Amino acid sequence: MWWLPHWSLAEPDFFDGGWCTARRMRMKSFVTALQFLTRINFYHQNVVSAEEFGQSVKFFPLVGAVIGLVLAGFGYLALGYFPIHVLAASLVVLELVLTGGIHSDGLMDTMDGVFSGRPRERMLEIMKDSRVGANAVMGFGALLLLKWSLILDLLSTGVIAAALFLMPVFGRLAMVIAVTTFSYARPEGIGKAFAQFAGRPALYFAFATAVIIALPLGKVAWISLTASVIFAVLLGRCFCKWLGGLTGDVYGAINELTELLVLIVFLSREWVLLWLR
Repeated sequence: MWWLPHWSLAEPDFFDGGWCTARRMRMKSFVTALQFLTRINFYHQNVVSAEEFGQSVKFFPLVGAVIGLVLAGFGYLALGYFPIHVLAASLVVLELVLTGGIHSDGLMDTMDGVFSGRPRERMLEIMKDSRVGANAVMGFGALLLLKWSLILDLLSTGVIAAALFLMPVFGRLAMVIAVTTFSYARPEGIGKAFAQFAGRPALYFAFATAVIIALPLGKVAWISLTASVIFAVLLGRCFCKWLGGLTGDVYGAINELTELLVLIVFLSREWVLLWLR
């Protein structure tokens, strides 16, 4: 795919032998996740072992927190200087720039495959095709329009900073749920490394991270977290039914759809809190 920085899998001895401490290993895993999911680069890292890919999965919500801090910080600083419509569009574009469009690309490929109306095997072939179809264009256009509209409405509220911060955190938690809970649809691929080496401990770590991040931010954050977890499980089951498992493209699609859900929950927070009374 065009957004990948030519990553390739090495043998599982990437951790440089016994001298590499547990702390360095964790830091390497976090940097691997950060550099794979964003355009933020600390050092040149083209060859990564399948094991390191798997070990990096538990840090996905932390990578989301980095993205969320940038989005929330930019929104806070620019709110009084940009026209509100321009600011909403700028925030959508900023997230695309930060991630290199990696998750949007996955959503587009997934839309092309799932809505092709073809047999399962053909769906997977279509998703792997680098060409963009009509379903991909419509799906990406709908994503941009919905995200822009939701952010635009939230900019006039007092919860925009929390929404922008938590949106990528919970989106990437949903990816961890998808990776660790559902089977992989293809015999090989970068996503296969995630699924193969990221087990339940990665899910527990990622979930605990998301809970710690959400706890200080109030009831709406907790509701968004709960809704994101349920939504990720439901999406995973649906895609497994359609495709016989998940793929790296589906992981990206689940992230994008969960981000939209978080924004919807924050926008409808008054109704949700009233309904839960």
